[in-house]
Amino acid sequence: MYAASSREALEGARVELEAALRGVPSAEAVTIGDELLSFAQTVSDNRALRTALADSATPTAARADVARDVLKGKVSEVTRTTVASAAARPWSSDSDLASALQELGREAMLASAKADGRLDTVEEELFLLGRTVKENTELEQALSDRTRSQADRAGLLDGLIAGKVDDVTRRLAVQAVTTSADAPGDVIDELSGLAAGANGRKVAYVTSAGELSAQQRTELADKLSGIYGAPVTLHVEIDPELLGGVVVRVGDERIDGSIAGKLAALRRSLR
Repeated sequence: MYAASSREALEGARVELEAALRGVPSAEAVTIGDELLSFAQTVSDNRALRTALADSATPTAARADVARDVLKGKVSEVTRTTVASAAARPWSSDSDLASALQELGREAMLASAKADGRLDTVEEELFLLGRTVKENTELEQALSDRTRSQADRAGLLDGLIAGKVDDVTRRLAVQAVTTSADAPGDVIDELSGLAAGANGRKVAYVTSAGELSAQQRTELADKLSGIYGAPVTLHVEIDPELLGGVVVRVGDERIDGSIAGKLAALRRSLR
């Protein structure tokens, strides 16, 4: 989570990037996203560069000039301007700048998919990929094995999904899995949530004891949309150990309406 100053800085940089992407061809937006993600990783790995770009003791114009000089001739002008603008903003910590650049890169990618009418596909593919990774213990362990190089882990995932999913799905998943310290399945779930957010929706992760009918899915989505004030996409997984009912997670909120959950609560109350 960002502190207040970093949240404001990110929102300002986001507004500028969104304006810069208007009218940009989708292929160029993908390139911008790639460049931002790559530079975000460079900033994350290079402490001296992070300090030069985000140290509040350095004048804002000087920090922006560092960004422009480092990126001159290496990236598109939109990327160069976006990074310089971000560097000139006040960040609570230098690591927040690296994280923000990563968010902006992902959002540029998703903007490309949205412009082409492919955002729903990307969201669904990311959800299914996250579930596949979580269900395959050996694959998740291989993707999170830090004794393997980033290139090796990237090649493993890329070899499994290249040509089978949208290019934006592939790029986002490979970059996130190979650079994040979190569990690969969780990282891909986060990307699916970002895709939903780019479509103005929230994602509800629903674990059910059995399959939900179309009517049950519609009713649950409608109830959750009323609660959260936005359209809700359901991502449903089956877990017979719940015995009955459902567990719903939206963001950091968790609603346990399962029989197993109620029994556990009853046992706690009897202690």
